[in-house]
Amino acid sequence: TYIDATLGLGGHSWEIAKRLGAKGHLIGIDKDPAALERARERLTNPPPEMASEWPKVELVHASFADVAQHVAPATADGLLADLGVSSMQLENAARGFSFQADGPLDMRMNTHSGQTAEQVVNRFDERELADAIYEFGEERRSRRIARAIVRARPIHTTAQLAEVISAAARPMNQAERRIHPATRTFQALRILVNRELEDLRELLSAGAAPQVLRPGGRLVVISFHSLEDRIVKDALREGARDGVYRVLTKKPATADQEEVDRNPRSRSAKLRAAERT
Repeated sequence: TYIDATLGLGGHSWEIAKRLGAKGHLIGIDKDPAALERARERLTNPPPEMASEWPKVELVHASFADVAQHVAPATADGLLADLGVSSMQLENAARGFSFQADGPLDMRMNTHSGQTAEQVVNRFDERELADAIYEFGEERRSRRIARAIVRARPIHTTAQLAEVISAAARPMNQAERRIHPATRTFQALRILVNRELEDLRELLSAGAAPQVLRPGGRLVVISFHSLEDRIVKDALREGARDGVYRVLTKKPATADQEEVDRNPRSRSAKLRAAERT
């Protein structure tokens, strides 16, 4: 039994399913209903030559923070969580995750519930906005950006927001020119709207991943920025100290240059793994 806790379009799940065999059980979890439906089409229709060796596939609409509500204790041989936003979400302008194309300021992974980025941008007071941008985006110019956002309200689209941020936080040196001025603020809003760090802490807490993994089961987490990686590193270290895990990665595994050339988004990926004791 293997859990893909961040199903997305099912890329990881497809590779896991090919290796599980007919007696295997694959559980895919995602809070994005659109991703679930796309993955369902893919994972429930294997090629004819694979059909006899295809595992049982179960797809769950939920946050990975709630994994223990959907998987029996000590039954999983592995759990994979590939954090952050998926390519499908980034490339769909209507979802509002990216400033590369104009769209509504939504950013919710679960489009059926929760506040949108537009509501955050237009309703938070200046101090709340600045604190969120600093905490979740690690943006040093957070106060300047928050002040500009408040003055420019109402803001309804990704292009509007990116323009306001770009005017308020022009790059001052070569290092700052390497990334778009809006990158960290968009990251902060996405993390806030989706409760990403709270859900990650909940997944790694004693009541979630350690509960569903059987002894010898593997936990693998791929993170994409320092806030996530720090939470994962600390949780695995604490788990090892408490006798819950044996850490398998002293340092995170990262993509080599060949993989980065093939898939530029892998540049910032860090993989950490542990085994349930």
